[in-house]
Amino acid sequence: MFVAEGVRSVEELLRSGLTVRGALVAPQLLDAPRGAALRQELERSQIETAEVSEKDFRSAAETESPQGVLAIADVPRRSLDTLDVPELCRILLLDGVQDPGNVGTILRTAAALGATATIALPGTVDLWNAKVIRGSMGAQFRHPALHASVDDALGFLARLSIELWATDTAGTPLEHAGAPKRLAIALGNEGAGISSSIRAKAERTISLPISGDVESLNVAVAAGILLYELRESNGNS
Repeated sequence: MFVAEGVRSVEELLRSGLTVRGALVAPQLLDAPRGAALRQELERSQIETAEVSEKDFRSAAETESPQGVLAIADVPRRSLDTLDVPELCRILLLDGVQDPGNVGTILRTAAALGATATIALPGTVDLWNAKVIRGSMGAQFRHPALHASVDDALGFLARLSIELWATDTAGTPLEHAGAPKRLAIALGNEGAGISSSIRAKAERTISLPISGDVESLNVAVAAGILLYELRESNGNS
């Protein structure tokens, strides 16, 4: 199971269709109209809800300024075998991306820009970590995001004829790359970059040209630029 905390995350959870096991609410939830509306929605949904004091809620919350609501739900059962892959697809591979804020931002960006799925490889933070969920504002509740081993992920890409690209500052500038219709883009660890196992299997290494005064981009920012640019491509190679 996982915990979704905050008004927006719980709103997204209730809309997602995932199985919600229960919720905690505190008096401060009713301080704003949006919170009061969410409290009514919890009642209409007949989700088991416990009302606690603000002090007790703070003992369960992870945020510095709790909004007075959190919910517990089941992690959805997702696998590569059940992933629906259209003719034109863009898949993100997170190769040891460890910062939950970065992963949360990547997931929300992937959902917003129409990525087909996000696959977390070993070494990547848990996609259902509470900090990841706060950073994504619940994007993974609907966006197909799942964990897989390197071997399983590479086998999946091969079976479905999905080309794998890796990202590296020394790679070919993206505008010269020419994207295929089916493409997976690997984003590496914040410090170490792409792992040797993924680098060895990548058919191409790409980069985003940046000013020489800056060593690198934040991985979540890079993911957003890549997905936006590749969304504009209709598969011209």
